[in-house]
Amino acid sequence: MEFYFKSNELFKSMEHFALGIDIGGTTTTFGLVDQKGSVQFEKVIPTKDYPSADTLLKEIEAILKEENLLRSLVGIGIGAPNGNSQTGQIEFAPNLLWKGIVPICSMAMDIFHLPCLLINDANAAAVGEKMFGAAKNESHFVTITLGTGLGSGIFINNELVEGAHGFAGEFGHIRIIQDGRSCGCGRKGCLETYASSTGVVRTYELFTSNANKLNKEVVSAKEIFDKAAKGDAMCQEVVEYTASILGNALADFACFSDPKMYVLFGGIAQSGDAFTKRVQHYMDANLLKVLQGKVQVVTSQLHNQNAAVLGTAASIFWKILKNNNQ
Repeated sequence: MEFYFKSNELFKSMEHFALGIDIGGTTTTFGLVDQKGSVQFEKVIPTKDYPSADTLLKEIEAILKEENLLRSLVGIGIGAPNGNSQTGQIEFAPNLLWKGIVPICSMAMDIFHLPCLLINDANAAAVGEKMFGAAKNESHFVTITLGTGLGSGIFINNELVEGAHGFAGEFGHIRIIQDGRSCGCGRKGCLETYASSTGVVRTYELFTSNANKLNKEVVSAKEIFDKAAKGDAMCQEVVEYTASILGNALADFACFSDPKMYVLFGGIAQSGDAFTKRVQHYMDANLLKVLQGKVQVVTSQLHNQNAAVLGTAASIFWKILKNNNQ
């Protein structure tokens, strides 16, 4: 799908904002982002209150109109589950009320009369990091999103890699352990079953079950990392195991994309630089000799902002810049 943008001269002549929309199964967050990466307006509405995608988009348009925020918009970036960036469609999203194929970008362009891009969360995080975060000065880097699942956004030669079908970067579904843990994708042993937030909890449950079958408590990945920081030996073992799994995987993945930097983003990464350093340790120990000492692992600089809104809006600015440089 082609998207057309306003001229470079107009873009420079006044302050502009991009609208970022993050559609989730429960809530939708949207906001306006300026060219410096500041979120200037933000609101959350319940996705399930809207029986169709166009009714949700019309509600967003009405809210922005009431706030007098429509005039300076240059485009719309949308993040959504099962979003196909090449078609601009949400395709058979299991956690949304809107079933089948939803032409979300066509709907948005009809309502707002602005260009629209659909982008997945990992690619949005990568674009946000490129424009406003840790990878501002990097042409070769990979963002690793560590949330409920694990995704990656890949930049090579200053270009976001999307692949032939728009699904490049499904790094969480590279199988790292033969016949390992069951994954939601239907296969076994995928990286995200070990190195995502849910993977951390699964490791903890396994470790505690082996240690004391009578003491099986329900915890979150954040609680595990917090306990590890306070000296809990079992939780420290879980964190170390997770860092080992992820670091080894990053060492192997470096053979494919030869990045200068991995940017860790999301819940687990927010635990701080201590985890990032352990991932770096295990990656360094397993990198090809020719790459040793050449690849950094860093923590995202976008954690204190609404990264979903920032990243989806950043995709619009990035497209404008790329369009103007062609």
